[in-house]
Amino acid sequence: MTEVSDKRAAELVSAAEGERPARELSGPLRLGVWIIGGLLSAYSLVVVFQPVEPVQHRMTFLAVALPLVFLRYRSGLVSLVRRLRKQEPLEQRRDEAPTVLDWVLAALSLGVLLYPLLDIDAFRDRGSSSNLNTWDIIGGLGLTVLLLEAVRRTVGAALSIICGLFLVYAYLGYYLPVSWPIGHRGFDLGQIISQLYTGTEGFFGVPMQVAASYIILFTIYGAVLDYSGASKFFIDLSFAAFRKSRAAPGRTVTTAGFLLGTVSGSGTATTVSLGSVAWPVLKRAGYPREAAGGILAASGIGAILSPPTLGAAAFIIAEQLGVSYLTVLLYATIPTILYYLGIFLAIEIDSRRFGTHAVQVDAPKAGKLMLRFGYHFSSLILIIVLMALDRSAFQSVVIATFVAFALSFLDPAHRMGPKRVGQALAKGTLEVLPVTAVCAAAGIIVGVITQTGLGLNLSSIIVDVAAGNLIFTTIMAGLAVMLLGLAVPVTASYIIAAVIIAPALMTLGVAKAEAYMFIFYYAVLSEVSPPTALSAVAAAAITGGNSYRTMMMTWRYTLPAFLVPFAFVLTPNGQALLAQGPIGTILALTAVSGVAVLALAMATGGFTGWPERVIAAVAGILLLFLEPVPIVAGFAVLAVATAVHLIRKRRTPA
Repeated sequence: MTEVSDKRAAELVSAAEGERPARELSGPLRLGVWIIGGLLSAYSLVVVFQPVEPVQHRMTFLAVALPLVFLRYRSGLVSLVRRLRKQEPLEQRRDEAPTVLDWVLAALSLGVLLYPLLDIDAFRDRGSSSNLNTWDIIGGLGLTVLLLEAVRRTVGAALSIICGLFLVYAYLGYYLPVSWPIGHRGFDLGQIISQLYTGTEGFFGVPMQVAASYIILFTIYGAVLDYSGASKFFIDLSFAAFRKSRAAPGRTVTTAGFLLGTVSGSGTATTVSLGSVAWPVLKRAGYPREAAGGILAASGIGAILSPPTLGAAAFIIAEQLGVSYLTVLLYATIPTILYYLGIFLAIEIDSRRFGTHAVQVDAPKAGKLMLRFGYHFSSLILIIVLMALDRSAFQSVVIATFVAFALSFLDPAHRMGPKRVGQALAKGTLEVLPVTAVCAAAGIIVGVITQTGLGLNLSSIIVDVAAGNLIFTTIMAGLAVMLLGLAVPVTASYIIAAVIIAPALMTLGVAKAEAYMFIFYYAVLSEVSPPTALSAVAAAAITGGNSYRTMMMTWRYTLPAFLVPFAFVLTPNGQALLAQGPIGTILALTAVSGVAVLALAMATGGFTGWPERVIAAVAGILLLFLEPVPIVAGFAVLAVATAVHLIRKRRTPA
């Protein structure tokens, strides 16, 4: 049996999420950081009911969060120098104290963000009239450098380099030939700083707003659920629900991944948390290491795709579309059903292919668990109910957080006294630090694209290269988002793609919601896309399987999720999969898509022969066009695949 310690699990999450392992501070400094983090969470809760002017709120939030980044995350410069000199790396002590440089950067970040708050009205007036003074320029430059360093520390150098290239493009773009589509007149330092530092299209734009409002509130909620015992209950319930059949272990892990995702909202974190408990069960059931890793990674990544929390990018979609978060949840509901349907079907096929068997798990009966701890579902349901009653997502999640806190007193082992409350509040802030750095730095990219008009120019290039063909454009868009996701986190890849690729799709007639949801799914799927497949790497580390083979197994389990988004954009009927349109049409096309997922599971399962697998793949693709003629053709081709399989099965000796 492979066991993953809490320390190792934390390291896996940090590494696989693209985040550098944070320091485990000790003594008074640790207490101070946790107190500041808890106060920032408390401030975020209060602001929901006593609103602060938006830009002022974002600046204040970043003024606290950014210094914490420098105190919590190592620079890694010593290790880098030693690697360049081909020396053995020093062993990192997780209780390493911040260096003098870290304290200086924390102080500078506090200064450049408090400076505009001293007289924010005058500051914005200077920005709108492009009449910045010397201190404005220094502050803007300082914040730019600090954000690039914060992003490098938390999610790696790739995003910092990309942001730097955009800045160079804004400043030196006038050197490009005028005839080039991406050429522009160029902007001086003051104009760039004004765009990024003083308005709402740079550092303090929509991404930062999402981090300082939606994301922090949901991380606090997730932390409260975790400390109240919900995570343990979800795992226990999943193991209790499936006991008998040979496919039960795989179904159990998948269900547990979905339920845990409501707490974490992070694909790789869910994979690691689930894997430490579930891998021994899958091993006893007879799953090979790579197949077990594929199930773990596919189940974990579903956390970002599944209501009611989704991932950070989903909150940005709500802001960009100008719709409620509940609407985005509705958009995600049917694709989520299809995603897990695909995994369950693949598990059924694999249970026969690998000859797995049922495993007796020491867990209470599901009914008993529901009677005793089923109240943990109430706060999740409450979020949906409140938003349906026109409460804002902010108020809904805060109310649900207080309800989850109150319900914790029903379980003596997880009652949230003052210490647990403080820990939950601090955890809510500390978990959002990397996302905050990414969202603020992404403002550089959004600001430059807006200022130079690069987004429209690049979208025109994409359309021209694809010769105006929607299918080719969509394929190029999916590949571009996936490739981008190999280098930068999900949130950043979505933000970049939304301002560059979405206009290309909309130029060809794709509705705005469908375009953004297509990009969202491919940004998320970069976590299970070879050659990096971060969730699969984490799963392979737990099972001890081959990383590449684990990636390919994960890709097979998640194949429907790669193809279903094409249905969003290639046909007007695709809106039905986003729960838009007449209810009859939605139900009918959801059923057709379910059959398409079945055909794709047959194609990738390996339990049938190659002829019928190829025929089934064609059937699945035809069905996903969601138009009458392709649907009829798809059903006919699927019937042929079934007939071929039955004939070949009869001819094969028993």
